[in-house]
Amino acid sequence: MAFRSVDELLAEGVEGRHVLVRSDFNVPLDEDGQITDAGRITASLPTIKALVEGGAKVILSAHLGRPEGEPDPKFSLAPVARALSVELGQEVGLAADVVGEDAHARAEKLGAGEVMLLENVRFDAREKSKDASERAALAKELAGLAADKGAFVSDGFGVVHRSQASVFDVAEILPAYAGKLVEEELSKLAAVAENPESPYTVVLGGAKVSDKLGVIEALAGKADHILIGGGMCYTLLAAQGYNVQNSLLEEEQIDNCKDLLERFGDKIVLPADLVAATEFKADAESKVVELDGIPEGWMSLDIGPKAAEKFGEIITSSKTVFWNGPMGVFEMEAFAGGTKAVAEAIAEATKNGAFTVVGGGDSAAAVRTLGLPEDGFSHISTGGGASLEFVEGKDLPGVSVLQA
Repeated sequence: MAFRSVDELLAEGVEGRHVLVRSDFNVPLDEDGQITDAGRITASLPTIKALVEGGAKVILSAHLGRPEGEPDPKFSLAPVARALSVELGQEVGLAADVVGEDAHARAEKLGAGEVMLLENVRFDAREKSKDASERAALAKELAGLAADKGAFVSDGFGVVHRSQASVFDVAEILPAYAGKLVEEELSKLAAVAENPESPYTVVLGGAKVSDKLGVIEALAGKADHILIGGGMCYTLLAAQGYNVQNSLLEEEQIDNCKDLLERFGDKIVLPADLVAATEFKADAESKVVELDGIPEGWMSLDIGPKAAEKFGEIITSSKTVFWNGPMGVFEMEAFAGGTKAVAEAIAEATKNGAFTVVGGGDSAAAVRTLGLPEDGFSHISTGGGASLEFVEGKDLPGVSVLQA
């Protein structure tokens, strides 16, 4: 996969040039608007610092949350601007708009080695428009901020699987380069996607099985084991005839799951037991149950200890492990056991010499939330959906557009 890197841009010289960088600052915030996991900000720093040191006038573009194509104060990038200011040791000004008067005024005033941040790019409905001409119009305005001799650096790996204005379309206008984060992600994930050493184990969790059916089918040809927990496992268990009571269930997917189990049942491993609760609350009454023992009206919120032990045995004997999605509601202590057990087993596999990848999203957040050392894994991706699609073998538009 050949594309120009930010190192090539730096070699060309960026002193005094505007460089528009698409970063991934979609960080979780608490009720007070404080960042609870700054992992994605930290991961963006090598590219930004290299451009600053090169004397570039750095314009950062990113999104946060899911605003409905218009300004929404709760999704402002203000907390990110403050965090970046601390990390970079200089004021990172936040534009009041995406491509409006304030953004242009700030871009024009930028000095060499200075950094500014555009407001949430998804405040502009054209960012995610299905109309290519609308996206192109926004991309042209974004490129316009970079003035003459400007360049574009794609460093938001978490969005490279999207054909969006600030990711894809702008790369067709400005000279485009891959940032250090995107380069590292593609390099590390290629080891899993292209030639994983056997035994290769995939661990999948998360809410909806409908989001992962294609992934399971695509990876079944490569993986030796596919361990499934999280909300998605209940539809598969229902397909086996179990009554999952009030657990998360996609009834319309039961037949698809039956088909999947018929074709790949020798590789798919489902939980042997579960942790059920009376309701979706941290302090709800809960207990470990057999698959056919969820009390009427209860719901399962985690895999059980027997499942965790079995998953752990498979993981620790693997040479390659890819994990995407928690095993339960890990944010609640009572239902974090399965996710923690899986994460610890993956860390143990790493110690044993396995190449292990945490596929971003909630899995990466779980590692940090549960207090596990990040160096216990070969790679922790910043992009959940992007890492999954890359490992699955799908084309990533934000990467394809960079290819020379």
